[in-house]
Amino acid sequence: MTARRITPGLAGLPGEVDVVVVGLGITGAGVALDAVTRGLSVLAVDAHDLAFGTSRWSSKLVHGGLRYLAQGQFAIAHESAVERGILMQVTAPHLVHPLPMLTPVNDAMPRSRTALTWAGLHGGDVLRRTARTSARTLPRPRRLNATEALNLAPALRAETLRGGFLAWDGQLEDDARLVTTVARTAASYGADVRTRARATSATGTGVELRDELTGERRSVRARAVVNATGVWAGDLDDQVRLRPSRGTHLVLRASVLPETRVAVMVPIPGSRARFAMVLPQPDGTIYVGLTDEPVTGPVPDVPTPTEAEVDFLLGVVATAFTSPPTRDDVVGAFAGLRPLLEVAGADETSDLSRRHAILTSRTGVTTVVGGKLTTYRRMAEDALDAVVAATGLPAGPCRTAALPLLGAATAEELRRSTAPTRLVRRFGTDADLVLATAREVTGLAHDELLAPASATVPVTLAELVFAITHEGAHDVDDLLDRRTRVGLVAADREVAEPLARRALELARRPLAGHPPGQ
Repeated sequence: MTARRITPGLAGLPGEVDVVVVGLGITGAGVALDAVTRGLSVLAVDAHDLAFGTSRWSSKLVHGGLRYLAQGQFAIAHESAVERGILMQVTAPHLVHPLPMLTPVNDAMPRSRTALTWAGLHGGDVLRRTARTSARTLPRPRRLNATEALNLAPALRAETLRGGFLAWDGQLEDDARLVTTVARTAASYGADVRTRARATSATGTGVELRDELTGERRSVRARAVVNATGVWAGDLDDQVRLRPSRGTHLVLRASVLPETRVAVMVPIPGSRARFAMVLPQPDGTIYVGLTDEPVTGPVPDVPTPTEAEVDFLLGVVATAFTSPPTRDDVVGAFAGLRPLLEVAGADETSDLSRRHAILTSRTGVTTVVGGKLTTYRRMAEDALDAVVAATGLPAGPCRTAALPLLGAATAEELRRSTAPTRLVRRFGTDADLVLATAREVTGLAHDELLAPASATVPVTLAELVFAITHEGAHDVDDLLDRRTRVGLVAADREVAEPLARRALELARRPLAGHPPGQ
């Protein structure tokens, strides 16, 4: 197949393909990659943009299943640990990094919970070993004394601190960047990936599409249609019954909890296995999350955190720090909706399984729903296996467990790169392509292409131009809210908007002809 770029709209759309995928969050992008690498022709569409929905509102973690182990969901816990290892060691080691996670042990933590937490961390290490993830990738958990804990997180409340537990999990450079990279990898193998292409109706043999830029309508025939629209899955298949829950995070400046070099896990009072997380980010911010609140009514395009959730998170983390964050320190907040399957007998959304399900509608549409970001690859594999079994499509075996995403390389290889550090973190070995593309498109010198928008907003013109030429970004919102995450902080978005507009002006000139690069 011929490598493609991600494209907004319906221009040049094929009339028939093997598989149409509706939805370009992490699950839909994963399905598109799985299908195209099995030798099938693929059209993948989204009404908005890559990572528009739940996939960009996560904690930016690749979990090993510890919470599910505590709930007795052993199969999901093992699956999570396996998929975490695949991401960290094979498919995306450039985008997923080991994250040290400190659980402070203080006077407010009962000794029974202290023992249970330590046992749980050892259970998580057993999961790591059964998933065959190297201890070089994720070290074993260990106990810390109070001095060692304070060295890693000096803002902790020292007078009540007895020590701590240090464990490790996976952290994404950015969840939306993972989605974009999976989608771009699918396109590199020949998948036709379209944003601003709304599926107005679907059956198992085709879809009706509307171009959200021009209003044009097109029909596409297919031998299979996969509904990967997450919390909107019921819009294409009215048999799907979801019970969404909202997970909210706060955004702080890193200076609020200075020199915090690890994630800090703060026990939530009254629960056995739930924690609030203080998560340092590579862009100089800290996320504090996460809530689990049931949601009713219509599904919004962009969920909104509630005041009660903000107060709840601040209240929980206040117990662990000498000078805890206040309302004035909250520079942003975001919320995502988990697409949880409705299950009889579950009183709370936190009781609902995160296991994914593959469903078939009366009209033949295959819906993949539930699950979580960490297990997207397995969800896609199961969905394609179901499609092939039902339709007899001439597909090869799944290849994605051993298929590196674009830019993938080991940490050692990336350390040897001479490309700018920020670009290496976000694009891996494609960092040179990003810079070369921006240079060719704009004619500007490297210094101007790599200058940050400001001292506190590290986004560069080079990556914004590449987002337009290679990643399907169409407007300022695509650039600042999804290809980068500047939009999480309103003040930073205002600073970066002129740079985004300049990137659009510069990049659109060559797009009328033939964009450079591969």
